[in-house]
Amino acid sequence: MCLFCKIVKKEIPANIELENEDCIAFHDINPKAPIHILVIPKLHVESFHEVTPQTMAKLTSFIQEVATKVGIDKTGYRVITNISEDGGQEVKHLHFHILGGAKLKWEHLSDADARRNI
Repeated sequence: MCLFCKIVKKEIPANIELENEDCIAFHDINPKAPIHILVIPKLHVESFHEVTPQTMAKLTSFIQEVATKVGIDKTGYRVITNISEDGGQEVKHLHFHILGGAKLKWEHLSDADARRNI
């Protein structure tokens, strides 16, 4: 059972922001922005590459609800998902990072070699 499945089952504590029958949102323990919330489906899906359109539709409306609840729906926010090792996915359970609460930059991409495999 993965780390996020344990959070869903309440076996591991998390600072939960919002929850419904299909999704859960909780604060990242290593935030990269003033607001950094992870959104996951309760059903284990390994990555974005495996998600169904039906689950994605539920996640989309849930992410919008979370952004509104924390007050970043008007000021702006970023939604990121990482897929597999090269994409930076650390937990093999589909999750979306909601980042906001400040003007966001793209500095974290500076360590990538944009010319690799060209």
